[in-house]
Amino acid sequence: MTNAKDMFTLANGVKIPCLGFGTWQTPDGEVAKNSVKCAIESGYRHIDTAAAYDNEGSVGEGIIASGIKRDELFVTTKHWVSERGYEKTIAACEASLKALKLDYLDLYLIHWPCVEKVTPEWKEINASTWKGFEKLYRDGKIKAIGVSNFLPHHLEVLNDFAEIKPMVNQIEFHPGYNQMETVKYCQDNGILVEGWSPLGCGAVLGDPTVNEIAAAHGKTAAHVCIRYALQHNVLPLPKSVTPSRIADNLNVFDFALTDAEMAKLDAMENIGCSGFFPDDAPAENYK
Repeated sequence: MTNAKDMFTLANGVKIPCLGFGTWQTPDGEVAKNSVKCAIESGYRHIDTAAAYDNEGSVGEGIIASGIKRDELFVTTKHWVSERGYEKTIAACEASLKALKLDYLDLYLIHWPCVEKVTPEWKEINASTWKGFEKLYRDGKIKAIGVSNFLPHHLEVLNDFAEIKPMVNQIEFHPGYNQMETVKYCQDNGILVEGWSPLGCGAVLGDPTVNEIAAAHGKTAAHVCIRYALQHNVLPLPKSVTPSRIADNLNVFDFALTDAEMAKLDAMENIGCSGFFPDDAPAENYK
């Protein structure tokens, strides 16, 4: 990977830019619009949002304001837990397309799995939701489909009834909380892992190990975190609303972490974890 426009290839052959711009916790309105516009002008071609972020409309406005052709961008949004089930899933996707002012999505994700803590019928609910995803995919509304915050046991159940396998799993991933068991499972099964909160909600940026490695390369702690994801073949989704930081987060293609440095980062104790754990059903209080 030499720049943010370089691509990973999904299981269905769709190309996805290797570094995305995240919009979680980015306020709706001018902040979200201007952040997305700035990101695209800085060189990002991959934008990630979600219905639950309550900013899809402003993200769409930022895309339009950038002036970049639609086919040069990769746009992801996510399906919210309140819209589970076949019919509601299809309607939710249409609502997101309308909010984003787009004719199609490059990637649509189930934001959180339904789990046993929510209902004994969690398997059937995930199956019904996924059938909606498959319908949207076959109808050309979505170029690729996947999940978010699914652990291996959720994916195994999904695969029992899926006619089309998920192509992406977006999970929290950063030094201090890398979920390597899930990463390995996905990569062994042809599922691209995307990393949300690659900077550990900012908490990792003050870690001594991360900063020692950053200093050795003349880089920032943020650069190290983003580079760490890329070298694990995980697609990072850094976010910021500050123009200088938005642009600076792209400066990760002119250095490489050594095997020893990667091992140090792998071995870091838990830090920066959001506290959202799929089987604890955090999504009910996510907003």
